[in-house]
Amino acid sequence: PAQGIITAIIAGVVTAFLGGSRVQVSGPTGAFIVIIYGIVQKYGVDGLATATLIAGFLLIAMGLARFGGVLQFIPFPVTVGFTSGIALIIATGQIPAFLGLRLQDPADWVHKIALYAQSLSQIDLWTLAIGAVALFISLIWPRFSAQGPTKFFSRIPGSLVAILVTTITVRLLDLPVLTIGDKFGQVPSTFPHPHLPAISWQLVHDMFPPALTIAMLAGIESLLSAVVADGMTGHKHRPNMELIAQGAASIVSPIFGGIPSTGAIARTATNIRNGARSPVSAIVHSLVLLLIMLFFGHWASYIPMATLAAILLIVAYNMSEWRTFLKMFKAPKSDWIVLLLTFSLTVLVDLTVAIQVGVVAAAILFIRRMGEVTQVNSITKNLANDDEEIADPMNLAARQVPNGVVVYEVFGSFFFGAVEKFKSILSELETRPRVLIIRMRAVLSIDSSGLHFLEDMIRRCQKEKVRLILSGVHMQPTMAMTRAGLLDMLGEENFAANIDQALNMARAHLGLPQVDSPIVTKKSDQ
Repeated sequence: PAQGIITAIIAGVVTAFLGGSRVQVSGPTGAFIVIIYGIVQKYGVDGLATATLIAGFLLIAMGLARFGGVLQFIPFPVTVGFTSGIALIIATGQIPAFLGLRLQDPADWVHKIALYAQSLSQIDLWTLAIGAVALFISLIWPRFSAQGPTKFFSRIPGSLVAILVTTITVRLLDLPVLTIGDKFGQVPSTFPHPHLPAISWQLVHDMFPPALTIAMLAGIESLLSAVVADGMTGHKHRPNMELIAQGAASIVSPIFGGIPSTGAIARTATNIRNGARSPVSAIVHSLVLLLIMLFFGHWASYIPMATLAAILLIVAYNMSEWRTFLKMFKAPKSDWIVLLLTFSLTVLVDLTVAIQVGVVAAAILFIRRMGEVTQVNSITKNLANDDEEIADPMNLAARQVPNGVVVYEVFGSFFFGAVEKFKSILSELETRPRVLIIRMRAVLSIDSSGLHFLEDMIRRCQKEKVRLILSGVHMQPTMAMTRAGLLDMLGEENFAANIDQALNMARAHLGLPQVDSPIVTKKSDQ
């Protein structure tokens, strides 16, 4: 609890001064619980501090490298999968405190559930009652306060009311309920002095994978929170500056004993609803927390653990995005496979593994989908019926392909997924053509595999005395070919603006007369 308050104070101030969002409030969030628990359990507090420092430098590097826009392209199924998985872990982790079970939790989620089921006979009724009251107040207060004569009560969170009511009740009645002080000791009422953790090269090596997860999670959640804030205020945040600010907060926070932080969606939304329009509100938030810690910190030790469990159950429910989770099953099969994979790995294995595997799986399935979308077709026989771009659709002679000419068209990105399709189709040619035309009007991008394939094709055509003509090449493929030296290798005379020019170039090569077919722009393109 003390480290959480310190983090909220430090991160709130640092990100308010440096952040890319004017109204974002930063601090510790529930998403980090799983990572923090695992690191501290295995490597101790110094391990967590080291991982947080590394994550801070990684976030700053991401911001300087302008990765702010890139992180927004993390596949949606991955985000929903690990968020829902974290919510489930948080919710199940509150069961002992909510029911009053005095257990030593195993790290494995499946064993936890089995242990909880075996221990239901040990439920403490006083603890359960306090937890139920806290849960009821937290849920009912927003409706009750909204009907009041003033807006003052509607601005007080239900969780705060639940904490006050249950803490006072337990204190006055001296109920045998576990409190924060019983489990964690007294909450400090002084601000800690800065100190560096005990860092070693071995610890840095061991902490790099979880630090990368912390950085990714902090970046994603901060940017998502900033997007939500943009929608509520009409402003636009600066994603790269936001990453730098979160990185700076992650570097400063562990020096004072803090933990990882990120933009908090709930706190940011509350901030905006109460009229925030500048970073001053986030600074005030940190100062108020500091005053609470200095003057009222010892009272926090009387808060029942069951009350905190009830509040975290609500937090987990709101995090779960269960409606979005279920809706994902109506999406393409590849998306819900990634969703279930990320969700399952988050719950059963580790969040670090879940994010890494989820992103890789999404990338592989995306490549497969792109490969399915990309088509390579022989249009030699069908080109005569293609009246696109032609001035006189009745002038079918313009699209008659002479004997000895073969025309292929590529649809989609010319990347390594399309190369194999092209190779298999070319291998089916019964006779060697005198002219090979590749129509690329529908190719907007090409990668190194596509360039390598074209280079091999140019060499093969030159060796076999086949003229290769590229038709309708767009800007990106043209620039890529120029940088790769293919423009000089093939010769500018073998690039045609459109298919009709390419066919006339083929006719000239074969000694056939030219066919006029003036090209016009379609009305839809004018």
